Parts: sequence; C-alpha cells; structure tokens
Amino acid sequence: MNKFGDFLRRRLDGDYEVDEFGFDPDMTDNVFLPMLRPLYRKWFRAEMTGVENIPADGKALVVANHSGTIAVDAVMLALGIHDEHPASRHLRLLGADFVFDTPILGEYARKSGATLACNPDAERLLNAGELVGVFPEGFKGVGKPFRDRYKLQRFGRGGFVSAALRTGAPIIPVSIVGAEEIYPLIGDIKPLARLLKIPYFPVTPTFPWLGPLGAVPLPSKWLIEVGKPIETAEYADGADDPAVVFNLADQVRETIQQTLGELLLKRPDPFA
Repeated sequence: MNKFGDFLRRRLDGDYEVDEFGFDPDMTDNVFLPMLRPLYRKWFRAEMTGVENIPADGKALVVANHSGTIAVDAVMLALGIHDEHPASRHLRLLGADFVFDTPILGEYARKSGATLACNPDAERLLNAGELVGVFPEGFKGVGKPFRDRYKLQRFGRGGFVSAALRTGAPIIPVSIVGAEEIYPLIGDIKPLARLLKIPYFPVTPTFPWLGPLGAVPLPSKWLIEVGKPIETAEYADGADDPAVVFNLADQVRETIQQTLGELLLKRPDPFA
C-alpha cells in the first residue's frame, strides 16, 4: 500500500497519537506539510542556511522576525526546519490568542503542533525536550507598513527569554528575508478590522481589489538563516530580573536585525 494509503488506514483504525497540546504528527507529516511544500520549494524558492545550529534532539527556543501581513513565515519556517534538518524536527510554534479563537484555524493550528504563546505552555514544551518557535514582534511585526519592512519591532516584554532561562534552553535566532514582499501592506481599514474583531484589515496592491486572487502571495525569493545558539545557563538565576531579560532579548533582536541586513545584500531583487 502506498504512503497515503497507509495514512488513511491509520486514521480509520485510530492508530495514531495526539499529545496533550493536540499535536498530531501523523496528520502534520502526511497532510499539512505536503500541502505547503510547493510554496516553500517552487513559489518562494526558499533557501535555508545554518540548519546545523539546531540540535538533533532536546530543547531549544527558536526566535525569528515576523512579517508579511499574513503569518506565512511561521509555517514556512516550520516546514523548512522539518525538511532541511537531518532529524526532521517539528517546530512547535507559539501563536496569538486570535489564532486559537478562530474557528477551524485554531483546530488545525493545534493539530500542526502550535499552542498558545504563554510562558506556561512554552516551558512545558521546552521541559519535554521540544523545539519551540516564537515570533516576539507579534502582530506589530506582521502588520507593519511596507515602508517599515525588515525593521524589527519591539520584542514585547521578553517573556520568551524568561521561558528559556527557566528551562535552560538555548535561544536560536533566525532571520527571514522574503515574507515582507508577499503581501505588501499599504493600508489598514480600521473600522472593518474592529467590526471583524481582527488586528487589522490589510490593503495591499492586490487585495481587496482583485477579490480572492488578491489573497495569492507574491512569489518573492526567500532566504532563511539559522544563527548560532545563545546559551542561557549562565543567566539561569536572572529569569525574574527585568534587566537580565531585557538585555538578553535585546541581544537576540540585534543579532536578527544585523543578519537581515546581510541577507538583503545577498538578495538585491526580491523577485529574481
């Protein structure tokens, strides 16, 4: 029987596992990732470097810049790590409340391994030896105007640093170039956003003018660089010290910002 046939048999027999967060690796590997793979490989022509900086097993906190109007960068990063890493590791993404409050989207986000962006969940995953992904800019990064592309926004209160310090997990900075161009944000219809209870209602060169076609992302060239781990063991006693947390968060932010500049020099034309 072929691979997909085996998958269907397991689903019918109930021969698959789901963890306490709702993560369904069988569904992820056989349905979600194959659906996204053409985007990563053919549409965005993504190239990932530095994947060897991600450990083969055990806990680590992956921290990346966030952009693109719709958070495509999160799923592309998760797919890239799974496909490029020798151990095919799953990145357990931390998402905003909005994701899990949205019907259908929330359910599938959990099945793909995502969970709420809060310290208790992050620490539980890290203590279980998982690879956890966080985008500290949140909606400030995803929803920033195109004129501010590749300028990192504030990293919140540094909660991700506290989680890493409490669990002894290394922090791995990741820089993503390419997502800013897929839906260039040129406006925000705030009354509609309030009516729909969403963070913003985007206006791009193609949306809403082209209707559903405007939701097709532009085929920008993506470069993703995984940086060297920042060890946190020496800061373990500073998890509740705002100065320690802020300084380490700022170090991660500056590392990502500097690498973004280097990647942009390597990719002068986003659509070449």
